[in-house]
Amino acid sequence: MSVLEKVRPERPAATAREPRLTDDGRRVRPRELLWRYLLLLAVLALTTGPFLWQLATSLKGPTEDIYGSPPRLLPAHPTLHNYARVADTIPVWDYALNSLKVAAANVVTNCVGSALAGYALARLRYRGRRVTTLAFVLAMLVPVEGIVIAQFTTMRELGLNNTLIGVVLPGAVGAMNVLLMRGAFRALPYEIEEAAYVDGANVWQRFLRVALPSVKGTLAVVAIFAFMGAWDDFLWPLIVLSDPSKFTLTIGLNYLHGTFANDERLVAAGTVIAVAPLIALFACLQRYFFRGVGEGAVKG
Repeated sequence: MSVLEKVRPERPAATAREPRLTDDGRRVRPRELLWRYLLLLAVLALTTGPFLWQLATSLKGPTEDIYGSPPRLLPAHPTLHNYARVADTIPVWDYALNSLKVAAANVVTNCVGSALAGYALARLRYRGRRVTTLAFVLAMLVPVEGIVIAQFTTMRELGLNNTLIGVVLPGAVGAMNVLLMRGAFRALPYEIEEAAYVDGANVWQRFLRVALPSVKGTLAVVAIFAFMGAWDDFLWPLIVLSDPSKFTLTIGLNYLHGTFANDERLVAAGTVIAVAPLIALFACLQRYFFRGVGEGAVKG
């Protein structure tokens, strides 16, 4: 027997009836664990059930009954004909391209603007920093409906009505995104930037090379929120846009629903087209999204 085998402590054998442990080390009884899984399954059904129903409805042919009892989730003869009918009815791909332009511009402006503003609020020392932070907090409490008239008047004075720039500009930098970046930068250890400062790095170098790479998770959260907010926005594009060729996807689908309200298959197909980019974006950034929850927990 070797020396390592002599000093290595023996691990107790795990019994089959030993209760499972949570992350904090507390023992969980099997009955409590069962109720947790049942609750998770119920929440999963409530959140994903409507989307799965819309997806199944969009794949059903004209001969299938979508109002039958009991309802059938899986289509008997799946078809993509409903998606072709949506494209033939309205210029859905042009609307989707307009929404993509608005959402991409919103992501860029929010990521850049919120990162700069969040770093300034978290790291820079200047008079009035607390008042500025309070202003961002108060901006979150103002409802959009209360300032939409002022926004429309401003866009009209700037000559940006009926333009995609006018759609992007009011939401270019969100107050919540600025506060998210501020919290991420404040959670970073000061020792990291102090070492860069001793090496002669200026403010921009510390921001771009030290601080910003450390908060990629929160930046991904900001990107997802900005994309979702711009992609799903309906009220502001409806107010500022009047040219049908510049409509976003949400407005175009509203026209589809108003014209073909009796054919739920077309409405379901249009809904799936609108939701698919959001699912793809979250699938690509989910690793950074979940990492952003515990951003800044690295010790210096």
